[in-house]
Amino acid sequence: MKAGVLALQGDFEEHAEALRRLGAEAVEVRLPEQLDGLDALIIPGGESTTITRLIDEYGFREALRDFGARGGAIWGTCAGMIVLASDVPDLDREPLGLMDLQVRRNAFGRQVDSFEAELDVAGMNGGPFHAVFIRAPLVSAAGPGVEVLASLADGTMVAARQGRLLATAFHPELTGDTRFHRLFLALAGERTEDERLPARAR
Repeated sequence: MKAGVLALQGDFEEHAEALRRLGAEAVEVRLPEQLDGLDALIIPGGESTTITRLIDEYGFREALRDFGARGGAIWGTCAGMIVLASDVPDLDREPLGLMDLQVRRNAFGRQVDSFEAELDVAGMNGGPFHAVFIRAPLVSAAGPGVEVLASLADGTMVAARQGRLLATAFHPELTGDTRFHRLFLALAGERTEDERLPARAR
């Protein structure tokens, strides 16, 4: 399994380390052509306006959309979830629009309002997942094709899946629990051999 982590800004190194612990080949992706041949890609947490700006500056926008359209698994954590969404009213740049989600940035407040919570995750064994929320967004609305995987006690949606796309408002890479990374690699493993081919090889 060859999985990339978008390494433009944010905590990409922690994701890469978690992937390697699970036996995957982890690639820090800094150029669009590095998407070729990947089974999966993580868009990490960081600063969503900075990440979207760098995506455009480095020519990633269409490459990322094409990667998702060809069946590549993509997981966005925190800021990455914002980037994947279809509607982010308080973002000054257009998100990628790959997931049918409306997302609200910094929904829980500033850095000092960061918190942790135990989440029951649909389809995940081993008990609750300890989630770390740092200036976290939330899902304010989800389309009919989206499966909600986890919510806070008040019903706020904080993890969702749409096909091979995964989004979490929290940071699994900051814990020692690799269950979300394992789930993501399993999504990537569902691809067919034809889908594994980079677009220029077809």
